[in-house]
Amino acid sequence: MMSRLMVLLVSCGLLVGCEKKAEEAANTEAPKVEAPEIKTDKGVDLEKKVIKLGALNDESGPAAAIGKPYALGKRILAEQVNAGGSGLLPEGWTIELVERDHGYNPQKSVQAYNEIKEDVLYITTSFGTPNTLPLLKSLERDTMIAQPASLSSKMAENKLTPPAGPAYIFEAMRGMDHAVRMAGGADKVKAGIVYQQDDYGQDGIHGWEAAAEAHGVEVVSKQTIAPGQKDFAAVVSALKDAGATHVLLTVLPSATGPILGTAAQLQYAPVFYGSTPSWTDRFFEPEVIPGAVFANFYLLSGLPYWGEDLPGMKPFLEAYEKYGKEKSGPDSYILLSYIQGLQGLEAIKKAIEAKDLTREGVVSQLNSMDAFNAQGLIEPMNLTKVPYIVSTKTRLLKPKMEEKSWEVVDAYEAPEKYTAE
Repeated sequence: MMSRLMVLLVSCGLLVGCEKKAEEAANTEAPKVEAPEIKTDKGVDLEKKVIKLGALNDESGPAAAIGKPYALGKRILAEQVNAGGSGLLPEGWTIELVERDHGYNPQKSVQAYNEIKEDVLYITTSFGTPNTLPLLKSLERDTMIAQPASLSSKMAENKLTPPAGPAYIFEAMRGMDHAVRMAGGADKVKAGIVYQQDDYGQDGIHGWEAAAEAHGVEVVSKQTIAPGQKDFAAVVSALKDAGATHVLLTVLPSATGPILGTAAQLQYAPVFYGSTPSWTDRFFEPEVIPGAVFANFYLLSGLPYWGEDLPGMKPFLEAYEKYGKEKSGPDSYILLSYIQGLQGLEAIKKAIEAKDLTREGVVSQLNSMDAFNAQGLIEPMNLTKVPYIVSTKTRLLKPKMEEKSWEVVDAYEAPEKYTAE
């Protein structure tokens, strides 16, 4: 009897022991799976801390004079981050650019977007309004930010195409304000405009005409051109024949130089105002164009100029010296692209801190930025409301050709006649 009891107890002990070991084995074989520390979806290698950003550039089309330095601006910024110690992203994180050249062709822009859309977190450059507009439905479907190399009001209407500065329409209005003050009254101004037949040009004409109406100025000549146009004799002759005293140029640099040169040949000397994209720093080179043709030229802009005494200029110039100087001389579009890149990196940094580095997470952080100033390089920018009006403040600059720099003629201000709705 005792033997049978002992066998029974031993059997029970073995059974309990086996069950315990089986339970321990089960616990060992199926550990609790914890969620990743940072949530991600597209374009992020969390283990290696690599973020892929797309760039749709124009390095071969009619705007290549702007497009090439613009592409370089993002490359300089990526090199600066990847070298470490910049503070722009948490230490250890790096950027990989996935670039395509669409040559300022909307169809090629769509094709390039489709090639890279699954591989990138967002598009850090989408060059030109005409090349970004066809992407809008895809951007919405893919929750993809595309930072446009454009200050068009059309871009500012969309949550996923945040502008890098005040829209061209505000530049045009500020130009008219200055014209009236400079001339000594609205009755002394006869306004003219040369503008491209695209959204950039539409911003120019809308702002110019709205401000003219508010001031009581007559617009006596409106001339349209196409990107890449070569001959401007008829355009300048029409302005001269109409007696235009103050002319806005909402054009690309490839048109600015020939227009001013043709005006000089025709002995026509109005005051010229140029929207931001009308200028390239190559104009400072006398072998490109005689500096004298810019005697009556003012640049309208909401952005800094190269070397300006601003808090963020020193780190930018240091990065340029290390990573860009051998590839290009100083160019304001390198700086503008760099500033736009800082906007995106700030959203990424905030998304990492919030542990949500998905596309949706980055959009959310972008739209939380209410006073972004690119380390002091720009006036504070508000990205919390869509349509975006990040700022209405622009200024007037006059080129100092021999010094290859600028004189600030009018400081940052909103247009006199602008009223927010």
